[in-house]
Amino acid sequence: MTAINVVRIELIKERNFKYSGSRQVRSADDAASILLEYIGNTDREEFVVMVLSTKHYVNALNTVSIGSLDASLVHPREVFKPAILANASDIIVGHFHPSGDPTPSPEDIAVTKRLVEAGHMLGISVLDHIIIGDPGRFTSMKAHGLM
Repeated sequence: MTAINVVRIELIKERNFKYSGSRQVRSADDAASILLEYIGNTDREEFVVMVLSTKHYVNALNTVSIGSLDASLVHPREVFKPAILANASDIIVGHFHPSGDPTPSPEDIAVTKRLVEAGHMLGISVLDHIIIGDPGRFTSMKAHGLM
């Protein structure tokens, strides 16, 4: 006789993130503000997914990847896992460029296209990809027509 594991999958709240603004995302500025406050000023790339309700309230933040000075490995399965577990209708992804320049790289554009395609298959829309640079500077890939 062979044993097969029976598993339960659950989303576990790690901690609360105290944010000074609204939890509702109405614009790229709102998303960038949340991401900048959440990520802070770090010395490496950090890729985050914002899990949104149907009314675009941020229900959860999840750090998908912490990379090196100029790269972060991102795969759709890790990006969408918290979104699926939290019953998200939409997500916004974002990451920090330690160089301070929020200009999307060719890799950023390729990852975004891949995530948008995966989201279509799962029924979870990727609303934007925000790249944070120096304080007060960010790029919305949606606003720049890159997704």
